Amino acid sequence: MEVSELNLADGEYTVEVTMEGGSGRASVQSPTELSVENGQAEAKIVWSSSHYDYMKVGEEKYLPVNTEGNSTFEIPVEIFDEPMSVIGDTTAMSVPHEIEYTLTFASDSVSPAQSGHGMGTAGIGIAAAVVIACAAAFWGIRKNKKKIG
Repeated sequence: MEVSELNLADGEYTVEVTMEGGSGRASVQSPTELSVENGQAEAKIVWSSSHYDYMKVGEEKYLPVNTEGNSTFEIPVEIFDEPMSVIGDTTAMSVPHEIEYTLTFASDSVSPAQSGHGMGTAGIGIAAAVVIACAAAFWGIRKNKKKIG
């Protein structure tokens, strides 16, 4: 299925992606970010390794969009629900190797990305810690008042 068949408005989405190929030791993050602009889809591929120095889709070469952490690339998504051939060049071995993979983007998993206005997991954890700290402080103050009086 081509991008145009999904009728996606310009915007930010997430999509489930599966990968095959290579030695089976590397993986990519799923779901992944998907942006659509002017009918063109682009996925943010985050590898499980920091050792990828470029990716190829067709004859086009893509460089990482980050300098630290796991290698991350923004590549076009040409097709959904069918394997899309890509090459990842890994420097994890004694000499760099181009490795062939296929990525399959599941059209039925495309959903609008979170707007970022919510608290998210980290925000909820921080809020919970603050509530617990306040409750503990309040309990400690009440306990000390009972001893004094």
